[in-house]
Amino acid sequence: MTVHDDQDLSASILDEEDGGPRPSRQRVIIFSAAALAILLVGAAIGMLITLASTGGDNVPDANSVDVGFAQDMSTHHLQAVSMASWVRDHTEDQEVKTLAFDIESTQKTQVGTFAGFLDLWNQPESRPPDRQAMSWMATPSAGGMHDMGGMNMQGMQPGQLMPGMATQEELAKLRKQTGKDLDVYFLQLMIRHHTGGLSMAKYGQDHAASAPVRNLAHTIVVGQTAEVTYMTSMLTKRGGQPLPNS
Repeated sequence: MTVHDDQDLSASILDEEDGGPRPSRQRVIIFSAAALAILLVGAAIGMLITLASTGGDNVPDANSVDVGFAQDMSTHHLQAVSMASWVRDHTEDQEVKTLAFDIESTQKTQVGTFAGFLDLWNQPESRPPDRQAMSWMATPSAGGMHDMGGMNMQGMQPGQLMPGMATQEELAKLRKQTGKDLDVYFLQLMIRHHTGGLSMAKYGQDHAASAPVRNLAHTIVVGQTAEVTYMTSMLTKRGGQPLPNS
């Protein structure tokens, strides 16, 4: 798909309902996704140039914050992409459809950037099965243990879902919903999902060794914080309440 095709697709989604343009807030969301894609491509190119110029020195190892964050955030993002893709194709609410399209597009791009980083570091795209989720948030630093942002890593058990992630039962329930029930449940799940992911993004922003990784983590913090506020407003308008955080 060309850049012009992407622009046409965004425009058609924005202008589809009632034969007129979507509200400016939704335009901001869509255009933010496009701007983010450009920034992430630039970050990936910057990382490549840095590694090439240093001969691969200071490449993060398998136990680093950088690698662990890239792997776990990719897994976290991919569930959001799956939920957003389903809802984009099944909702009848144009505002929810536009939001789902934006989340899907933005987080796919971020996962692609993480994959590029991991490939440059010669690391797998997914966390090894024998490594505990989010264990990188307890990696020793020169000054002792990292501040874990309020997360209790001792409470993470093997196979336990990362904060905010939906269970298989919840995903199955989402796919059974229709109409307003689908929209409300999607917003509930995605608000919780974004909120849970923020704990990892904030930690990566503060502790990753690579500047491009810190910058990407910061982008996620800013973007998802804004989306949580927007989605909460959408949920309230539809008579729903946020789910408890997990």
